[in-house]
Amino acid sequence: MTKPSMARKPVATGRSAARCLAATLALTLAFGLTGAAQAGEVQVAVAANFAGPLAKLAEGFTAASGHTLKVSAGSTGKLATQIRASAPFEVLIAADDETPKRLIAEGLAVKASNFTYAIGKLVLWSAKPGFVDADGQVMAGKGFEHLAIANPKVAPYGAAGLEVIKARGLTNAITPKLVTAESIAQAFQFVSTGNAELGFVALSQVAVPGKPVVGSYWLVPSGLYSEIRQDAVLLKTGESSAAAKALLDYLRSTPAKAVISSYGYGH
Repeated sequence: MTKPSMARKPVATGRSAARCLAATLALTLAFGLTGAAQAGEVQVAVAANFAGPLAKLAEGFTAASGHTLKVSAGSTGKLATQIRASAPFEVLIAADDETPKRLIAEGLAVKASNFTYAIGKLVLWSAKPGFVDADGQVMAGKGFEHLAIANPKVAPYGAAGLEVIKARGLTNAITPKLVTAESIAQAFQFVSTGNAELGFVALSQVAVPGKPVVGSYWLVPSGLYSEIRQDAVLLKTGESSAAAKALLDYLRSTPAKAVISSYGYGH
């Protein structure tokens, strides 16, 4: 009797298995390339006082979105001048709220995209421990020769420093001692290198999270200077950039607000 033949199950050859593996790898690579294509780089102009916090925020932003930042820091006024001269910035993170409004009025920023991301705090700082007292009375003394200040024409923190000097009735006494810096970052540098014994800088530059405070400072009462409302705005060059819009959304997020607060800013 002839035995019935048994149906054989197809067995993958080495060649067909290789084809399957290649197809799987190609699909995986395609997904990876799609994700990479969606990630972008944001050209950001940031006020010098916020450069440090932005570097920290960039870590969380990149982890959450895949986008990266290309940052240029300087005084708000100088950054605005560069924007008017067609600098390729997509987002401005300013040290005031007036500059973003002016850029919108001039057609260089997107209408209604501006918002306040932080309230700045001014300090009188010295690199010398114990040099600055708790009430800022050191300004009225004769124990210093130079006081650094950011150019008040282009830097809101510099303008605030002048308001404090005036409020204390020390304009005539201190004006000859003023050393004008291009930005608040340079004002900080003047003090840190000893070229000026005192300087008006941002609290965020002095009280860095996780690091000991260097020197001594006076946290200037908010009533002695105009509120420093710091606004961010989407520039026209970034109007079609998903990455730029994502950055502005991230600045409003709870994790971002926690970082901003840790540097001493208000909301």
